[in-house]
Amino acid sequence: MPTSVEELVSILDLERIEVDLFRGIQPSASTLQRVFGGQVAAQALRAACHSVPDERFVHSLHSYFLRGGDTSVPIVYDVERIRDGGSFSTRRVTARQHGRSIFYLTASFHREEDGFDHQDELPDVPAPEDCPDLAGVLGTVSSRAADAWRREWSALEVRYVGDSRPGGSLEPAGHPARSRLWFRAHGELPDDRVLNTCVLTYASDLTLLSSAVIPHGVLLGSPSVQAASLDHAVWFHRPVRADQWMLYDQVSPSASGARGFATAGIFTRDGTLVASAAQEGLIRPV
Repeated sequence: MPTSVEELVSILDLERIEVDLFRGIQPSASTLQRVFGGQVAAQALRAACHSVPDERFVHSLHSYFLRGGDTSVPIVYDVERIRDGGSFSTRRVTARQHGRSIFYLTASFHREEDGFDHQDELPDVPAPEDCPDLAGVLGTVSSRAADAWRREWSALEVRYVGDSRPGGSLEPAGHPARSRLWFRAHGELPDDRVLNTCVLTYASDLTLLSSAVIPHGVLLGSPSVQAASLDHAVWFHRPVRADQWMLYDQVSPSASGARGFATAGIFTRDGTLVASAAQEGLIRPV
């Protein structure tokens, strides 16, 4: 994964090969066995954004992870212009490596309009400054050292609020699989709405599936669980600055058949609900 926010920005700066055909580079020092799903989703979204008018912004994306990506070679993104209507545009993106599709994304774009407005309220949680570094927390409960987690997530700052596992800090009543954290880009981002949306997309895949194993006494990444993202969706409600603190309020309503399902609301510090996310993934007991 990127070692800095500057590198994250660089891998989101795609090379245009041909009309609606782009190449995305890999982080320079990745230690992952396969490409991080949030990276593929963010690069695919950036490719789609290059094909729509400037006054239209993404309001939703839906994606499927088909194969594990190879971290040693670039990824090619092929954008298909499905539809351009009076208010909405639809794009489909295929990510390919070694001649095979590894990821599909469909994104819908909308020109801004006035309309009805309401949202959920920000949960009552401690401020990010009062929460511990998530890497440090994981270093105490997993086989990996805290510094290893920090190196993997260097482009982001992540603070642990709590979860509902036995002995955890969140009340499990009604939501036995809940996890909350604060996150932001680890450094200042340009004043670019598309880039900030893509960085939010990158971060949205970081911990969402983890909430599905909270009631079961295991951690994703442990030898006792085979885990992989299967699909991922994000709805973008309002503009966002991804270098400002956001609360990721994650809940897993269900786990069954070796699959876990999780949803989340993403709030700014002042209480604005900027996005919602959902994911299903493999959580196969080994």
